[in-house]
Amino acid sequence: MNDADRNHLGIIGAGRIAHAMVRTAQRAGRTVVLANSRGPDSLTSVVAELGDGVSAGTVQQVAAASIVVLAVPWAQVPEAVRGLDWRDQIVIDATNDFDASDLDGGTSSEVVAGLVAPAAVVKAANTLTAALLASDPDEAGGKRVIFLSGDDADAKAEVVALFEAAGFSPLDLGGLSAGGRMQQVGGPLAGVNLIRLVDGP
Repeated sequence: MNDADRNHLGIIGAGRIAHAMVRTAQRAGRTVVLANSRGPDSLTSVVAELGDGVSAGTVQQVAAASIVVLAVPWAQVPEAVRGLDWRDQIVIDATNDFDASDLDGGTSSEVVAGLVAPAAVVKAANTLTAALLASDPDEAGGKRVIFLSGDDADAKAEVVALFEAAGFSPLDLGGLSAGGRMQQVGGPLAGVNLIRLVDGP
């Protein structure tokens, strides 16, 4: 991934988590292209509100980014990713399934991974509320922890770099099965807001 690719983020979705991920990307010095199911014209006011470095595009344009954030309601995930050209992208799965009974014993991110294969999925940005995710992660003399998991080490390293640049303290939970189970709704880390204290100078 070259520097131009690394500095560009695509986001599928335009709700609260998508907006929070825009703020995260801005703090990390990344540009963002945002897409929803209604097309770029419907995002004119949203893009203006979000400010510099943010543009609207089609879902196909967003999916062409090297790092793509999936930030839509769980029920909309299959339709949101259907028909897109998934290759070597990194997909940050920020979704939450609020009824684990439909997962057949797996995790929601394993389902997402099957839908966007062969892209590499990293589960992240799903355990914090949108307000916390969007806010400055420097708090109480430390940095807000953000959990992530995934089966591809290189993809996780890229996502760690994104969140570190935005001021978070990323914590790698392992693979999508074990880590994703801890992160998803009903898991022990869902909704947990931790601050890692920073050592002095």
